[in-house]
Amino acid sequence: MNKKDLFNQMDELETNMGNLHVQLGSLKQHVKSLLEENKRLSIENQQLRKIFKRETAILSSQAEPDLAGAEEEQGMTEEQNPYMPVDQETAVGEGYDNLARLYHEGFHICNLYYGHLRTEGDCLFCLSFLNKE
Repeated sequence: MNKKDLFNQMDELETNMGNLHVQLGSLKQHVKSLLEENKRLSIENQQLRKIFKRETAILSSQAEPDLAGAEEEQGMTEEQNPYMPVDQETAVGEGYDNLARLYHEGFHICNLYYGHLRTEGDCLFCLSFLNKE
C-alpha cells in the first residue's frame, strides 16, 4: 500500500464520516420532533380524558328518566339549552377564558406559535395577548 492509496482511503473515510454525521443530525431532529409530538399528544389526551370524565359525570348526574323532557325543553333558559344562541358579550368572554385555559395548560396562544407546546416557560407574546383589554 503506497502513500497515495492511504491518503485516498483516509479521504474516503472522512467523506463517509461527514455523511454519517449529516444523517445522524437529521435523525436526531426527527427523533426530537417525534418526542415533542408525543408529549403534545399525551398532554392533549390527558386533557381530553379529564373533559370526558367531567362531562360524563355532569350528564350522569343530570340524567333522570322522565318522559316529559321534550315538553320542558321549551321553557329552558340559555344556560340549560346549549342550542340557543348566546349573546356576543358572553361568547367573547368564553373565548378569552378558553384561550387563558389553553395557555395555563401549557400551549401557546400567540399568533407565532399557536397550539405548540410551551417548553421554555412563559411566552411574552402570549402574555401580552392575555393582558390586552
